[in-house]
Amino acid sequence: MPGKSPIRIEAHFTPRELDELQLKDKNVVVIDVLRASTTIAVALRNGAKEIIPVANVDSVVKISGSLFGDVTLRAGERNARRIEGFNLGNSPREFTEEVVKGKSIIFMTTNGTAAMAKGRHARTQIIAGFINLSMAVNYLRELNSDFIIICAGRENGFCIEDAVCAGKIINRLANDSEPELILDDSGRAAAALDKNFGTDILQMLERSHHGTYLSAIGFAEDLKVCGELDSVDVLPVLSGSIIRAHKQDNLRTA
Repeated sequence: MPGKSPIRIEAHFTPRELDELQLKDKNVVVIDVLRASTTIAVALRNGAKEIIPVANVDSVVKISGSLFGDVTLRAGERNARRIEGFNLGNSPREFTEEVVKGKSIIFMTTNGTAAMAKGRHARTQIIAGFINLSMAVNYLRELNSDFIIICAGRENGFCIEDAVCAGKIINRLANDSEPELILDDSGRAAAALDKNFGTDILQMLERSHHGTYLSAIGFAEDLKVCGELDSVDVLPVLSGSIIRAHKQDNLRTA
């Protein structure tokens, strides 16, 4: 019996050079470890009905005006701080079950949701971080198809935490006997970064540029949440313009 066909993995350390047409009908993984990927997974784990990612504040206001206020929350940040007038910021510790259960959340962040919006016409788009890494890997194993990893980065620049997370996904998949992975140069670099910096995730986050900034403005505890490997058994999937939790009952354990 012939083996599985090779899987091509394309990695981008920022979404800057990508547009929606390049991602149309592709399989996409978006990573924003600090903190959008983490916050979205936590919110869905804690019972949020759905999350609507948008790229700017005007979109938040426009969409929220057409929804019911008692079941809709506005969440977002600028420079890592909650936007004035919004219900929530971008700290995963804010998105408790008491606050988000049953709610729709319109969500805007500086880097993460802008990257997600670019992939709204993708064939499939999942949201991955360290906290749900095995869920993402399991999904990609079952998908058994080419995919593109988009690191949200920071202000259109490289950030190490997203690259290491991308590399950890690649290395987990590479541990399988098949299929063969065909990586571009960015994918190879991400895999190497994981091997060098991915053994102590929290330390890597604390030393990262954005992690240092978050600690300085009072969000050091967020780093512990974002760095806790496989702590959340939820895989967020963007379909159209809405993120919901994917049902993975039949997927193998990583």
